[in-house]
Amino acid sequence: MLTSIRGLFAATLIAGAAIANPAFADETDPPSDLTLSGSVSGVTDYRWRGLSYSGGGFAVQGSMQVNHSSGFYLGAWGSSLEQDGLDIYGSSEVDVYGGWTGNLTSGLVADVGVTWYTYPNGTNPVLSGNYLEPYASLSTTVGPATAKVGINYAPKQDGLGGNDNTYVYGELGAGIPSTPVSLNAHIGYTDGALSPNILTATSGDGGWDYAVGATAAVTKNLSVGVSYIGVDGASINRFSDDTVVATVKMAF
Repeated sequence: MLTSIRGLFAATLIAGAAIANPAFADETDPPSDLTLSGSVSGVTDYRWRGLSYSGGGFAVQGSMQVNHSSGFYLGAWGSSLEQDGLDIYGSSEVDVYGGWTGNLTSGLVADVGVTWYTYPNGTNPVLSGNYLEPYASLSTTVGPATAKVGINYAPKQDGLGGNDNTYVYGELGAGIPSTPVSLNAHIGYTDGALSPNILTATSGDGGWDYAVGATAAVTKNLSVGVSYIGVDGASINRFSDDTVVATVKMAF
């Protein structure tokens, strides 16, 4: 695994330890406007919008995020990659993002920002892989469930072969009363350069992806999950075939 990814995960672990053991904090100090959070995860398959970026195999992922009390945040997320010999995007992905989240009205939360997707050692001469994607979403509570709708739009740029890409999605989640288990569902539609139909050489422009799953909290910081994931386009083994993905996540 690349040094850059190792460094990201090591930094995440160090940051988590610092948060868990604030040895130098004065208990009388007022709360800071800045908070730091992070996570380290292992997944049996890195599926992004239905398609595999780890060759259908295991991937290690990590994140760090700085949040301000005003709602502004800045973060980074990374994952190991594998493309079954094609090596289009190389062996790592590092995404940097920033934005703002907060209440628009009582019970309605907005989240707007932009993500810079990077593939440091990608080799594709046409799709460099590096591209900018603004995003926006709204979330609310519907009875015992939480609901979210969002849109991500990447304008025309070299990293997408000179094309643009639109992704719209909806999500539902709810906890099972008196248990540590929560259920979740996701559906999304991609139109543009990253459409599953285009990437699997299938007729048609846009394409759907969906996922249903469950997550269980083992401890305050440790959780495990499983999801069934499907996507439009031709069913290519270890890339676009329907699959079950298991996740182990440690959050800090």
